[in-house]
Amino acid sequence: MEQYEPDRLSPAQVAAMRRSFTNGRAALTRRSLLRASAGGALAAGGLGALSGCGIPAAGKTEGGTSGEDHSAEEKEVNFSNWTEYMDVDESGKRRPTLEAFAKRTGIKVKYTEDINDNSEFFGKIQPQLAAGQDTGRDIIVLTDWLAARLIRLGWVQKLDPANLPHAFANLSQQFRSPDWDPGRAYSYPWQGISTVIAYNKKALDGIEVKSVSDLLDNPKLKGRVGFLTEMRDTIGMTLLDMGKDPGRFSDDDYDAAIARLQKGVDRGQIRRFTGNDYTSDITKGDFAACLAWAGDVVQLKADNPDVDFVIPDSGYITSSDNMLVPNKARHKKNAERLIDYYYEPRPAAELAAYINFVCPVDGVKDELAKIDEEAADNPLIIPDKAMQAQSHAFRSLSSKEETAYEEKFAKLTGA
Repeated sequence: MEQYEPDRLSPAQVAAMRRSFTNGRAALTRRSLLRASAGGALAAGGLGALSGCGIPAAGKTEGGTSGEDHSAEEKEVNFSNWTEYMDVDESGKRRPTLEAFAKRTGIKVKYTEDINDNSEFFGKIQPQLAAGQDTGRDIIVLTDWLAARLIRLGWVQKLDPANLPHAFANLSQQFRSPDWDPGRAYSYPWQGISTVIAYNKKALDGIEVKSVSDLLDNPKLKGRVGFLTEMRDTIGMTLLDMGKDPGRFSDDDYDAAIARLQKGVDRGQIRRFTGNDYTSDITKGDFAACLAWAGDVVQLKADNPDVDFVIPDSGYITSSDNMLVPNKARHKKNAERLIDYYYEPRPAAELAAYINFVCPVDGVKDELAKIDEEAADNPLIIPDKAMQAQSHAFRSLSSKEETAYEEKFAKLTGA
């Protein structure tokens, strides 16, 4: 294996950079915006809105088409990602891990943060993909539900395991085999997202919150509880609390979860369903407790000692943002080398220290501790085995299910 010898920031510099970044964006995070946008887009138009754009119905395919790979003669890779989802130095102008990759391999990375919403980005690339044309991108990062759709449509390429030795060896067990991409033939996680219960200790004033049942049933919390506008997280956490598996539930189970939440709405127990704005609600104490995304909670805790979290005994929902290579990409091998690079412990640790989401790379804890011991010990960034065992993924939905479920959820939330 090639040795990793980047120009490195000192551990103190990276830790300071991380804290500075955290304090600068605690109230509005990339993950919150992503979730609010994805849930809102589907609730507003359903999958019918996508079909109206000329997108064929998703069906099982045999995989994507590669076209010609120009990796050997064109030492470059075009990487499209979400905003604020890559490490930067204190100047905000350099991206240390990407520069280290380029220095080692000679492959120039054209990195663009041009993804602000799953559905919006899909609209950008759909015409080229549907026409069998190059999108101009070699790596795209999409959330589970949209990654699954592109795979079913046959619009992304099957990855070559020979170019992904670190990814194959180091991918965390909890992300290894989603039902929409068994064995990770077409995708690898960029980062994981865990849904937990956040609470404000001062607002709770001694009230114990350990479960979704506590959120829904404790009269002392009436009007001070929040749930998420992302259907999969809110319904998934409710199903778990009801003893149902989010990976194997029926229409009746889904309807029962909707009915349970509806009672919470009707009684005024649930203050509201939120997207990114729960971060200010929980910080100010307008919410005593709410469903929240772990990446946000890490940041909120750093700013406000009253904010903390709990993992319910019933478990929690995990999803991921995923790297995929679209059809006709010109630099597939270069893309695979970059994907694999982020599964080496050291660059994975540098990335995790900066963005604070769930690192999908096993063996990264010791490297992360050299940069930021607090982050390395945080189970929201590096889940231990016990926490991994409590992780559950929301199952894939058919187009028919997705439309029906989102319509019911939109009615519940008033969207």
